[in-house]
Amino acid sequence: MDYKKSNAPVSTITRDLREIEKETGNIYESIVAISRRSNQISVEIKEELSRKLEEFASYTDNLEEVFENREQIEISKYYERLPKSTAIAIDEFIDGNVYHRIPEDDALMASKE
Repeated sequence: MDYKKSNAPVSTITRDLREIEKETGNIYESIVAISRRSNQISVEIKEELSRKLEEFASYTDNLEEVFENREQIEISKYYERLPKSTAIAIDEFIDGNVYHRIPEDDALMASKE
């Protein structure tokens, strides 16, 4: 998913818990699914940012020289302005774009057949 085009809010908003638990029927299962998706999103964003900043890496050991690259600063600021991974994950979950399952339930269903 393209996180740059996400409609997730940048600031904190109040959520209706019934809306979050609607998908699973249990608020705690919903929170676990959201947190795991949030971790996936944050890892993807961090890897993307690291790849972009790797272009500006300097491998010299000169402490006297400090390079201030305007492009690098702009890239960092852009990623700081993106919505937080938790906000993106909550929006995806509420919209029904997150697939989740409980492995124990799958095992129970297989044993009943």
